Amino acid sequence: MSTIIQPTESIYNLIPREEEKTEKSARYTSKFREQVKQEKQQNKALNKTMGPAKVEMSSPDKYLLKHSKEPKLPEKQPFSYRDDGHPRKPKLPEKTEQPLMGIQTKRNFVKTNVIENVMAVPCKPQPAYTDTKCGDKQMLENSGLVPKYIMKKDYGQSPEYLQQRREEVRRAQEQYDNYVKERMKEGAMKQLSDIERQNILHGLKKNWEELHHQYQVLSLVTDTTPKKHKKEQLEFEMKQLEKDIELIERYKVIYIANN
Repeated sequence: MSTIIQPTESIYNLIPREEEKTEKSARYTSKFREQVKQEKQQNKALNKTMGPAKVEMSSPDKYLLKHSKEPKLPEKQPFSYRDDGHPRKPKLPEKTEQPLMGIQTKRNFVKTNVIENVMAVPCKPQPAYTDTKCGDKQMLENSGLVPKYIMKKDYGQSPEYLQQRREEVRRAQEQYDNYVKERMKEGAMKQLSDIERQNILHGLKKNWEELHHQYQVLSLVTDTTPKKHKKEQLEFEMKQLEKDIELIERYKVIYIANN
């Protein structure tokens, strides 16, 4: 439906219009309003003071004296040793008193020290080397010149992990040999003879030479799609022949399944 757009200045704007008054909805009032007012008025004057309202007042005669809250030390008592049953130590001797002479203990420390020093084994100096003209010394053990590793019990022996790995390889090879023998007894596979292996290897090499000759004859500029496809096909076939030749040359014993 098309709408007619009137200009701002129009004769119809001179017609007086009645003002449209919008009536607002009634404001929300809670039904608990009066109850809340009553509870607030009842509990309004309970906590106006700090502490209880009625406090017992002290009499005027019991006022706070000066230094009354300072800590008081206990009264001094005369010093006395504890009577725990142990005798007291003797007093220190006076300067005029002479020490007792001729008293010896049970052990003669002088003689024991002499005997120990006579029977003691002299300490050997630690081996060292001098590395500067000023006489700076370093321990010989940390220099790497002392053959301490060849003195070990397990020197020159294979480590345990290598022995375990060799044992695992031997077991796997033994299982494979047993499997091959069983399959050969059943007639499911046969072993290539040395002559057949050489003939196959010779044929693979001859095929590679023929492909290589074709590859050398190709033009140097491969500007067309057939030339690119021909070159890629020859490269793929030559790589496959190289893999087959390497496989046959690596393994001397080859088994073929009888299908």
